[in-house]
Amino acid sequence: MPDFDFDFDLIVAGSGGGIAGAYTAAREGLSALLLESTDQFGGTTAYSGGGGVWYPCNPALQRAGTDDTIDAALQYFHAVVGDRTPHDLQEAYVRGGAGFIEYLEQDPGFEFAPFPWPDYYGSVPGARNDGLRHTVPVPLPDQSLGRYTGLVRGPLDTERLGSPAPDLLVGGRALVGRFLAALDKLPNAICWRNAPLIELTVDDGRVVGAVVERDGTPVRVRARRGVLLASGGFEQNAAMRAQYAVPGSANDTMGAPGNIGLAHRAAMAVGAAVDLMDQAWWSPGMIHPDGRAAFALWFTAGIFVNQDGRRFVNESAPYDRLGREVLRQVDAGGATLPFWMVYDDRTGDIPPVGATNVSMVDAADYRTAGLWHTADNLVDLAAAIGVPAGNLITTIERFNQFASMGTDEDFGRGNEAYDRMFTEGASPLVPIDTPPYHAAAFGLSDLGTKGGLRTDTRARVLAADGSPIPGLYAAGNTMAAVSGTTYPGGGNPIGASMLFSHFAALDMAAPEASR
Repeated sequence: MPDFDFDFDLIVAGSGGGIAGAYTAAREGLSALLLESTDQFGGTTAYSGGGGVWYPCNPALQRAGTDDTIDAALQYFHAVVGDRTPHDLQEAYVRGGAGFIEYLEQDPGFEFAPFPWPDYYGSVPGARNDGLRHTVPVPLPDQSLGRYTGLVRGPLDTERLGSPAPDLLVGGRALVGRFLAALDKLPNAICWRNAPLIELTVDDGRVVGAVVERDGTPVRVRARRGVLLASGGFEQNAAMRAQYAVPGSANDTMGAPGNIGLAHRAAMAVGAAVDLMDQAWWSPGMIHPDGRAAFALWFTAGIFVNQDGRRFVNESAPYDRLGREVLRQVDAGGATLPFWMVYDDRTGDIPPVGATNVSMVDAADYRTAGLWHTADNLVDLAAAIGVPAGNLITTIERFNQFASMGTDEDFGRGNEAYDRMFTEGASPLVPIDTPPYHAAAFGLSDLGTKGGLRTDTRARVLAADGSPIPGLYAAGNTMAAVSGTTYPGGGNPIGASMLFSHFAALDMAAPEASR
């Protein structure tokens, strides 16, 4: 066996979804080392506004009186994802979430509540349009995290705009915070910051540890039971994005800064198979004066137009579906970046966007940067954004007719429950007829890449021949997404990340004969 500087039962690389694996392992009696490559815990999970998980029929939803069934959820998930990922992997995810919440709630440090959020393919059989497959963590004070107080990443306004971090942890920060508070009470869990995993150690075909760069110094760490790679995607690595033809830019991702694909490369170096490497969790992105397009949703009015001044998409669609349609249009030549949100003055000159994820700054900064325009008439607005005036006028006249009818005959805006999520059930077809008229520039953003290591239902990483690589596990955006090329519902990325990390730890905690 190689010489090691440190010795643990398992190593977990990544403190977003991976933190669930470290917690499970420590709770099951194993010594766990949790690695975070940056100086703050939580990864992209900590940026999530809700921190939700898509776990049908879990105890929090049962307490709320849901009449959902796992069979209905499976019907829906299979219909959306199709055969792009193995059905047994899909089933492991859909069936496993409820038990995981039950496991966590046995610990008084965890508390969850329903947050109704409709499924993202509302017309597919089995869809839950009342939102009762989505669950969020209850907020908690930062001061309750013990030694980890002040060490949860985010929020985005703190990192990008310098705003003070709030004392109350909510959303993804609350989810990560609850795990950190629980780890603080488990003496067999050790957490290192500024400690990226850079290489896996293999002995006789088995992963037995890793080389970790701890505060800039390489150290060798033994992992007697295995290594879980859950350190996010590679969205911040421009070279890897180019290598695997991932559309968009590292400048416009919402992924955490440490997500540069080190774990992917370490696993591939020992023979791990990969899949979905050209994929990401997409979204439209409002362009800010710093030149970055940031994930935006909650559009209460306005339409998107392309370079020809024509609508090309259902503006109220779930963000990944919307982002994928933008990509399709760009590939087909039907749209270019940036595209424009056009809206009127009925609620003022600020774009009707309820959630920008990075807060808007002074309006003058957007205007100076050429990102926002205002004109007294549509002819002048068209000239300002460089689209044909006749097309823009015709497009808005047609849209206003749809608004008066309450039916979008072109793109079906308002036909599904999610489309009406942010208008309290009312039609999202709001006329554009109150001058002056406005336009705001939008681009393409993502919430991280979703391509990664192929795994089985126990989160074991597979080699090219389909056999498990002994001692190696993956979850989160380091794992090839269970949802394939789709995004079935809010909380799917975090939910799958946490659950497969949990599965990995349980597998490592099992007796040798069953591993």
